[in-house]
Amino acid sequence: MKLTLIVIGKTTDRHLRTLIDDYLARLTHYVPFTLEVIPELRVTKSQSAEQQKVMEAELIRKQLQPGDYLVLLDEHGTERRSVDFAAWLEKRMAVGARRMVFLVGGPYGFADDIHALAKEKISLSQMTFSHQLIRLLFVEQLYRAQTILRGEPYHHE
Repeated sequence: MKLTLIVIGKTTDRHLRTLIDDYLARLTHYVPFTLEVIPELRVTKSQSAEQQKVMEAELIRKQLQPGDYLVLLDEHGTERRSVDFAAWLEKRMAVGARRMVFLVGGPYGFADDIHALAKEKISLSQMTFSHQLIRLLFVEQLYRAQTILRGEPYHHE
């Protein structure tokens, strides 16, 4: 199974970009993984948050493929400890969709139709993090999950 993380907008902080790239390089030793960036929308003051979510949803749907297992990174999703996330990931990967897609939404979250397409929702924390930082946190957790599944010494309990 291929894993994909779709995000809206480039990672602008060069320090975060360096760290993300490091974990991406590590991660690809374990599993096919891609990071896809949807260009950020040019939003005017006259557009509501709901209008922005609908416009982002159009761009997101273009990135999705038939048969994708879509997982939203959403504050209202299920929280898991790292070892539980690793077990969940292993189980999902064994079930057999060709591609599991994790999605970070825009600043206002997801449009209703994107919520409807999602198979699951995951929360990384009850705290709120910037969309830039969540990318780093998530790719690190994917890497950590792979090392947990292989019994490697990266994760300590």
